This record gives sequence, structure tokens and C-alpha cells, in this order.
Amino acid sequence: MKVIVGLGNPGQEYENTRHSVGFVVLDKLGTGFRYEKKFNSEVAKTDSILLIKPQTFMNNSGEAVQKIVNFYKIDLQDLYVIHDDLDIRLGEYKIQFGKGPKVHNGVSSIEQALGTKDFWRVRIGIDNKDVLGKFLPEEKGIIEGVIDEINAAVAERL
Repeated sequence: MKVIVGLGNPGQEYENTRHSVGFVVLDKLGTGFRYEKKFNSEVAKTDSILLIKPQTFMNNSGEAVQKIVNFYKIDLQDLYVIHDDLDIRLGEYKIQFGKGPKVHNGVSSIEQALGTKDFWRVRIGIDNKDVLGKFLPEEKGIIEGVIDEINAAVAERL
């Protein structure tokens, strides 16, 4: 089973912010998300893929991810974490195994909870701007295009 985690912050005030771009990607990738209390996450399931939106706030994302990895006995080669990256330009992304940004509290929380850096990261460029700010109207088309590219790239790996 593959697990795709989109990082973001729960709540209306954080919808469509740069920091919650992981949620935006998952919303385009799947439907039918339901809150599952035991994981403190919104979850959408198919036969072979789990889409996860932790509801723990960004800095505690590791709590939810660890529960899911342990419950489903997920091989970390099958774990993809989608998140924003200040060091990558808007309109660009990177998919890397075991390598992430210099500083990202959500990713750090996951690394700490799992005790390893060995999982996939899908790093989405948001430019070095206010992470809690929303995308500007002229940026929305750029980010939509990148999300479509990411979804296609991730689908090829699944």
C-alpha cells in the first residue's frame, strides 16, 4: 500500500495558504476524505493508496504519520510527503528520497516520529514568502499547473 501525505494546517483560515499546499494537492488527487479520529487525519482510501491530511497542525504532523505507518505497516519506500518549500521557486518542484529542505517543521516532525529521513518528499516551490499567506491571483495558475505535473509524476511512481 502507498501512502501520500499532504502537509498543511487544518481550519478555514489556513485553506489555500502556501504552507497548506500539500492539502491542495491531495484535494485535486482524490475525493471522499473522511476524518478518522484514531489517526487525527482526514483520510481517503482506494485499494492500494491512502491519501492523508493530518489534522495535527504542521509542526506535529509526525504524530499522525507515525500512527498510520505503524497501523498499516507501511514500508517507508511507499511513503510520500507533499509539502511547501521556501527554497524552491514558485512553479518548480522536486521529488526526492531521504532529502528535504534545510528547515521545515512538519517534515522534521515526521523524521523525528519515524526515526528516519528515508521516505519520499515532494517539495513544492512557494518562493521565499509568507508561508501563511495565500497565493496571489497571478500565482494561482502557476501553482495549478505545478499541481497537475506533480500528480502525474507521483501517479507514475505508484
